[in-house]
Amino acid sequence: MQIKPILSALRRHKAGTFLIAMQIALTLAIVCNALFIIHQRVAHLSEPTGIDEPNLFVIKSEWVGAPGTERVDAMIREDLQVLRQLPGVQDVTPSNSYPLRGGGWDDAIRLKPDQTQDSSGATIYFADEHFIDTLGLKLVAGRNFRADEIGHMDMRYKLAPPMVIVTKALADKLFPAGDAVGKTIYLVGGPATIVGEVELLQAQSVSQWASAFAYRSVIIPERLAISLGSFYIVRTRPGQLDTAMRAAGKALFAHNPRRVINEDDGILSFSEVRSRAYESDRGMAILMGVISVVLLAVTAAGIVGLTSFWVGQRRRQIGVRRALGATRRDILHYFMTENLLISGAGVVLGVVLALVMNLWMVTHFEMHRLSLAYLVGGVVILLLLGQGAVLAPALRASRVPPVEATRSV
Repeated sequence: MQIKPILSALRRHKAGTFLIAMQIALTLAIVCNALFIIHQRVAHLSEPTGIDEPNLFVIKSEWVGAPGTERVDAMIREDLQVLRQLPGVQDVTPSNSYPLRGGGWDDAIRLKPDQTQDSSGATIYFADEHFIDTLGLKLVAGRNFRADEIGHMDMRYKLAPPMVIVTKALADKLFPAGDAVGKTIYLVGGPATIVGEVELLQAQSVSQWASAFAYRSVIIPERLAISLGSFYIVRTRPGQLDTAMRAAGKALFAHNPRRVINEDDGILSFSEVRSRAYESDRGMAILMGVISVVLLAVTAAGIVGLTSFWVGQRRRQIGVRRALGATRRDILHYFMTENLLISGAGVVLGVVLALVMNLWMVTHFEMHRLSLAYLVGGVVILLLLGQGAVLAPALRASRVPPVEATRSV
């Protein structure tokens, strides 16, 4: 089929052609970036923590009054013994935080005391000798802490432990040769020797700002003994999670009622922790999905409406072509080709708009650059959508009889 007559017809309908092309361009730009955001958010949802999530729950116990550091540490150790005696409990550890919690301690890591530029950021976990076994971490080098190496601290602690355990991600960042154990690193309070290395342990925060050190963590042999309360991480035997969670709060109150455990977030399974941590990511993915579907539907409706309008205007012209020998297939191909040209112009402009939009988001929101695969996928989707949307009006046009040529306008 010759393209020149189609272009000539489109020049007589400049406004409609321009509006549909622009609608396709804007839809492509928004949908490509929206799908890219959805992919990023969904991938974020499934990031591993490195811990035994199905068998873990956390307890936040806040103390009534303001007992001193020594007394708080003693009460924490008593609570740990109570929890370890519960049926179905495998192990318990105290900590200042846990993966996906949303907040906690972070610190800059350096390799020299006089270093001005940080070597890396890192999440800080305070722990005892049960931390690795309770969370189900895999020790890949060095050793665990010993019970006699565990101290206790308050908020004035200068973060200068004699030894630490680090994650493999942090060890590889600091010591690419793979010989981190035995080396010295510098925290804000001073030097510490690396005695062990665990395979994987996610940061406390899942926010964008923490992505640079999402798996760079430092485990410090200290119990955080403050009157504001403590986190207990409890690991249960398989199938015993619900039973242990119901018994834990009752056992702690029975042992020492001078505490507060909130009903909403005082005791949480790790499935609940994960759900809360990624609530905004799920919401964003759903919102972007709804926006994409609505835009595609509106674009399809616009193509259908405009093509139907043109078919109504051109019935006599179509009848003349039929009378001169054009087949129904020729008429169908005419409108399909016409729409393909409009869609083609729209997607070319849309690709440019998509790249500009992504560049703006990268600059202002620290997003990743748009993958070429999403541009190609978006172009294919819009072209197929356009051809699918024009099909029904084009079929109606192909059924216009040659007798229409004899009717007056």
